Amino acid sequence: MQEPISAVLQDGRRHFQHGPIDIIAYAEGEYAAVERAHAAAWKRFQSVLNELTSELTSLRQPVGVDCLVLGPIAKTMWQACHDCTDDFITPMAAVAGAVAQTLIEDYRLPGISRAWINNGGDIAVHMAPGHSLKIGLFADLSRLSESMVQAGIPVDGVFELTQDSGVQGVATSGWRGRSHSLGLADSVTVLASTAARADAAATVIANEVNVDDPRIVRLPANTLKDDSDLGEILVTVEVPALSEDDIHAALQQGLTRARELKNKGLIISAVITCQGWVTSTEMSTCSRMANT
Repeated sequence: MQEPISAVLQDGRRHFQHGPIDIIAYAEGEYAAVERAHAAAWKRFQSVLNELTSELTSLRQPVGVDCLVLGPIAKTMWQACHDCTDDFITPMAAVAGAVAQTLIEDYRLPGISRAWINNGGDIAVHMAPGHSLKIGLFADLSRLSESMVQAGIPVDGVFELTQDSGVQGVATSGWRGRSHSLGLADSVTVLASTAARADAAATVIANEVNVDDPRIVRLPANTLKDDSDLGEILVTVEVPALSEDDIHAALQQGLTRARELKNKGLIISAVITCQGWVTSTEMSTCSRMANT
């Protein structure tokens, strides 16, 4: 297996990579505290992949009544998924968020004003009192081009998080992302008290954004990735242009689930997008997105 890799980027961010885990870490504050935090996070990161692969068979099993995993990250994954749904889900739905959540703990030090761990778009954050952090939302990966990457990606919205908001995790799911989805959402972005819970909730909400349309193409997950934890469950691979009524109906289904999770105290907020339309737990209806 490839050895873990660490690099210092030009702007001071750290890049940690090991197999499929690709982390960008950033911190601000007193120099010595920042360096100690980065060193501690790198030390912890080096054991993460082996820790997870040692329990991979159990982590690919549906979450049940009893927790059958042993490692600290695996338990965090299981708990986040168990809290968010009674439907079929495996702890792997929270893996990216749980890893980010684990590493951000090394940055909760005196002298660190704010920090974030970005694990493929699932983000754990730390802010000292009086500090804030802005995170951009890019809703539809089909619009992403190389020229955008070079010139700077035009975001569809910005979240400004403050230390007293209670938000310590941000995660996004959808059918166009790197993980498979049962639904039609271009993106579901969730703000929660932990990154693992945000990750699990984004998956659950995205699965609910759905309508019946014979033109939607779905395939068994294990035909797309032979070791998929979803097995033969059908996942979305192609979505045609939908009618406005169908888009609104799909968004409403996702919003209903998002509000259920918010009412239970499991998430703080959620934003759901589909084919140029957006809704959120703070909105009473659907709206056209500004960039469409």
